[in-house]
Amino acid sequence: MTWLNRIWLAALPPLVFLATPAGLARQAPDPAEVYAIIHTNLTGITDAQLQTAAVDGLVKELQPRVWLVGEAAVTNAATRAPVLRQATVFDGPVAYFRIGRVGPGLAQDLRSAYAAMARTNAPAGLVLDLRFADGDDYPAAAAVADLFTAKAQPLLDWGTGSASATQKEEALKPPVAILVNHQTAEAAEALAAMLRDVGAGLVIGTNTAGRAMRTEDFPLSNGQRLRIARTGIKLGSGAVLSAAGVEPDIRVAVSARDEQAYWTDPFKDLANTNRPTASADTASSNVPGATNRPPRRRINEAELVRERREGVDLSLDTGPDRAEPAPRVVRDPALARALDLIKGLAVVRQLRGP
Repeated sequence: MTWLNRIWLAALPPLVFLATPAGLARQAPDPAEVYAIIHTNLTGITDAQLQTAAVDGLVKELQPRVWLVGEAAVTNAATRAPVLRQATVFDGPVAYFRIGRVGPGLAQDLRSAYAAMARTNAPAGLVLDLRFADGDDYPAAAAVADLFTAKAQPLLDWGTGSASATQKEEALKPPVAILVNHQTAEAAEALAAMLRDVGAGLVIGTNTAGRAMRTEDFPLSNGQRLRIARTGIKLGSGAVLSAAGVEPDIRVAVSARDEQAYWTDPFKDLANTNRPTASADTASSNVPGATNRPPRRRINEAELVRERREGVDLSLDTGPDRAEPAPRVVRDPALARALDLIKGLAVVRQLRGP
């Protein structure tokens, strides 16, 4: 019971502390006794607040092996993040896919989006952004990994099932950079690990959440579920994922606040937040095949009259007297590292020749 005592004490509000007489060895008190004393003597705290503190502390202490799953996530999947949030092209060209959730249809959406991009200009590589992505659909994760695997081989064993790649000629072959962070969870973690396991790409960022585990759910009276991890998910190579999460090949760590800002807008200059910057979601079209083109040049009234008279579009004028707009710089550290890596590999491939 010692470990349980420590957890209960860790959950207590900041106003509560324990005093141990000098010279006495510390012995954890009975959690029920501590709870009763606090409940009786601490003013301004309700039963609900005390119970919430105890539960939150218990679950937090045991993360990532134990966590709560909300009722809404179970009963209303339509409100969850889309499987593919964004598909665009960065200079290179480099295909970029932001995954919201690993779920049914993700593999098909990725293949279709990549094919649309390749019809315009074959990408030199691909960035798969799994930061803040989750999902518990391990078959869907394996289906995505299969896109990048040309030979038949085992991919994943999640306890209640397993998946293998099929031999094929049409596998996606560009180099892949996989972006992850501490909020990359469950099936998204397994996807990152699989892609590295089959040699499709490198993982960039920080350790993932450590929830790619074989789990069992226990329903609670308030509609939530308590999810308890049993053992780690097993990769095709035999490696077992653990509660430590997927460790990146290239570590790029930024603060949680900055990472969220960069994820929202990879061009944002956090050193000068007062300067307006265009959002990545508006500057880069979500339509597959779109590129990060500079905005149209503003024209004055005289030029507008000329434009109407001569039927030309002066906003597209790129003559010698027109200054080229400065290219926008990707300031998201993880994404910038991924783009540099892929561009470097493209140069090496060109030097090596076919």
